[in-house]
Amino acid sequence: MSQPYDILIIGGGMAGASLAIALSGHGLRLGLVEAAPLKVEKVPNYDDRGIALSYGSRRIFSALEVWEGMQNQAQPIEHIHVSEQGGFGFTHLHATEEQVPALGYVITARDLGAGLLPTLENLDDVDLIAPARVRWARVDDAQAHIGLENGELHARLLVAADGGNSLVRQQLGFAVRCREYHQNAITANITPGNPHGNTAWERFTTHGPMALLPMTESRCALVWTVADKDVGEVLSLNDEQFLHRVQKGFGWRLGRLQQAGKRTAYPLSQLWVPDAVQHRAVVIGNAAHTLHPVAGQGFNLGLRDVAVLAEVVLDAWRNQQDPGSLDTLTRYQQWRRRDQRGVVETTNLLVRSFSNDFLPVKLARNLGVLGLEALPPARHAIARAAMGLQGHLPRLSRGLPL
Repeated sequence: MSQPYDILIIGGGMAGASLAIALSGHGLRLGLVEAAPLKVEKVPNYDDRGIALSYGSRRIFSALEVWEGMQNQAQPIEHIHVSEQGGFGFTHLHATEEQVPALGYVITARDLGAGLLPTLENLDDVDLIAPARVRWARVDDAQAHIGLENGELHARLLVAADGGNSLVRQQLGFAVRCREYHQNAITANITPGNPHGNTAWERFTTHGPMALLPMTESRCALVWTVADKDVGEVLSLNDEQFLHRVQKGFGWRLGRLQQAGKRTAYPLSQLWVPDAVQHRAVVIGNAAHTLHPVAGQGFNLGLRDVAVLAEVVLDAWRNQQDPGSLDTLTRYQQWRRRDQRGVVETTNLLVRSFSNDFLPVKLARNLGVLGLEALPPARHAIARAAMGLQGHLPRLSRGLPL
């Protein structure tokens, strides 16, 4: 375990696994450390958590040659409908207008893992070190170092992809910016009375934003934001009461809501690492930015981190440059900063704007949403951003191999 790696990835979740797959096959010595066993539960469940993938994320997975193992379990989002309870503003986005097969997809975390893990396990140049928990991390001029229960590992570049509570980020002293929203997201799968028509519904209600996303098996994934003070009361509702409460906020566009699965709540805050690189170390994915789910961009933003980091590292490697040097990682940061800052600030603006019931603010946002419906160029810009196709795109985001 003492032989140094070129790249050592901490965290075997979706960002870490995707990065290992992207970097494989180019002559690098790669290691991936994950605290939990790397396995996928075999039996599907009605309550499996849905994840929204942008069309740009689908392109990345296609270029990594893992999409084929996921696509049959991924429900396309062909339309997006945005409205406000008690308001007059609404807008639609359509895949046909953007000349793409889908604006995005909804896939369960289980099926996403089932698409990534077999590829990861078959990579001869990636050492999978799991389960193994990191105890400490440090860097010096020559290498990055981590301590495990049974030894140490060393690498030219350490990638922290170990989630919002990243130990590596904390150990290496990366500064973070945090915002507390005093809200919780309640998630559940729901079966509507009418077919969802591959439409994603974003409904801003008096009790917080409510999204219903199309899933396989005629289900919808509900993500409902509620104030901290209301979480206990909502979770205490039985199925009939819960469906009635959701129906009251969402309306009857999908007919009578028929079935509700297990409810889960998690507190919402925003975390962002503005300077996500230092000599020998970089922070990506949820370890670098944890977002409110209102725009559905959290995982997609992290996957774009993966696409850019893989390209920058491989370009340095091919040019016989140090993949862990600050010069190399600064190129990554400069490329990613605008996208990360834009998504972080836009998400926060949406949360603040749609959490304000002051009449002039409510009137202004309804006019704004209605204006989008009347201005195709503005809708197009919003759609391109939501699909992750805006700005300087890395090769993987264009569907091209590395």
